[in-house]
Amino acid sequence: MIYNELNETHIDVLKEIGNIGAGNAATSLSQMLSKTIEMNVPEVDILNLDDAIDTMGGHENIVVGVLVSFYGDIDGVILFLLKKEFVHLILNSLMGTELNSFEEISEMEMSALSEIGNIMVSSYVNSIASLTEMAIDITVPSVCIDMTGAIIDAVASEFSEVSDKVMFIKEKYFCGEETIYSNMLLLPSVTSLKILLNKFGMEI
Repeated sequence: MIYNELNETHIDVLKEIGNIGAGNAATSLSQMLSKTIEMNVPEVDILNLDDAIDTMGGHENIVVGVLVSFYGDIDGVILFLLKKEFVHLILNSLMGTELNSFEEISEMEMSALSEIGNIMVSSYVNSIASLTEMAIDITVPSVCIDMTGAIIDAVASEFSEVSDKVMFIKEKYFCGEETIYSNMLLLPSVTSLKILLNKFGMEI
């Protein structure tokens, strides 16, 4: 239950890491889509799983999940959860396709979503690696379309040894007249969370 041992200073550091990573990911997204994309300062919270699911619209809300493992000096997983509006912007920008339903997504479009996820996660992880002077690599993303509850529960049960809580990062983007959101769960291993905080002179 290591998240229960974190104080406000610990959480502030984790939030700052989230802010820096999210900013770099937004820059990469802008370059990938060849669009000017601005973003608010992301909201970074430590949430229990049910609250994270509620934030995404409830257990039965259908989303795209992009799961990437990271390894090296620290290890864990990053899960991007993308709602239909975000996915529509990506596919419309890259391929000129309109998205009315997730059931319409082709294999080629799934591949494009995987590549976007890969680029954003790479930017995120690289910013953490640069900030902490650690060596961190990532795996090839896996992409699925399912209910939010099913995706989060499956990932948390398989990968989270920390507790029933996760670091939840909500990012708000502005692209022209459109406002879209991406959501990310960061689940470091217990050892990795300790190493990460130790890099900032803190212990838990």
